[in-house]
Amino acid sequence: MVAAKVVATHSGKFHADDAWAVAVLDILYPGCEIVRTRDPATIEAADFAIDVGGIWDPASGRFDHHQKGFSGARQTGVPYASAGLVWREFGARCVAALALAHTGHQLSEDSAQQLAYAIDADIVQYLDLSDVGAAKNAPGGYGLSAVVSGFNPNWLDEQRMGYGEATEAHRLAQFRKAMALLADIMVNSVRYRVGAMLALEQVRGAELLEDGRVLFLKNAALPWTAVVRKEMPKVLFVISHSIGEQRYLIHTVPVSAETFDARADLPELWAGLRDSDLAAVTGVPDATFCHNGRFIAAAKSYEGIRVLAQQALRAVEEAAALE
Repeated sequence: MVAAKVVATHSGKFHADDAWAVAVLDILYPGCEIVRTRDPATIEAADFAIDVGGIWDPASGRFDHHQKGFSGARQTGVPYASAGLVWREFGARCVAALALAHTGHQLSEDSAQQLAYAIDADIVQYLDLSDVGAAKNAPGGYGLSAVVSGFNPNWLDEQRMGYGEATEAHRLAQFRKAMALLADIMVNSVRYRVGAMLALEQVRGAELLEDGRVLFLKNAALPWTAVVRKEMPKVLFVISHSIGEQRYLIHTVPVSAETFDARADLPELWAGLRDSDLAAVTGVPDATFCHNGRFIAAAKSYEGIRVLAQQALRAVEEAAALE
């Protein structure tokens, strides 16, 4: 029987960077023993030392960034804290393990590494930035680092419990709760990105209608916006089948990831209408709603959504003719 890995991290208040780093190792080495300490001998004996010990040496499992002279930083200049140091070493392996466990898909080494880079850019670097006092990833108490910090016992807990084994057990239990939250975030990040990667070919191969101006997706859950925006400049509307809701949708195509502005809006007369009111305006008996922002509308049938798409295209043509 292989002995469980021992992961040492500092005692006292924990932060998102050390909780993330230990969560990664807990995924890769299930059942590992987590020791929260500042005792040098205990740290030295551990298989991994996270955010404590004064050494950065991945080969020996040491991932601290507090020592004098530490200057580790990403190529972008974003400094490393323990989350980034562990993710740099183990991120791709963690991504591959989570992808297999939660999507059933075995990633190539290159794909796993690319997804790990993306998660670092979207999440991990902000944990590191928060830890070194350079930035927060959201204002006030809603940044991920602030949320994780909230799992720490506060002064009232300290006053109530005092000091002793029960107090340390409580701290460790809270640390594990923070780890569980961050592990869920990792899982969701991997599932989303693997899904997006696998969806690309389906979106690229989907049926084009109305002289290439409408794309039809058989599953509305497919992430399509990026590939349509970048690779399909002629597409003005996307229609899709919502399998879970048993309805069909028509979507506008945003011009960028940062805005709701679309290549073409749905007709102004549809805005905010539902059911019989929308049916009366469109002549589509099973039309169910159009968002007031005119970026999505729905009908119960494929035939109904096709008619709505055709009307939306005609409205675009008429508006262009008046310009």
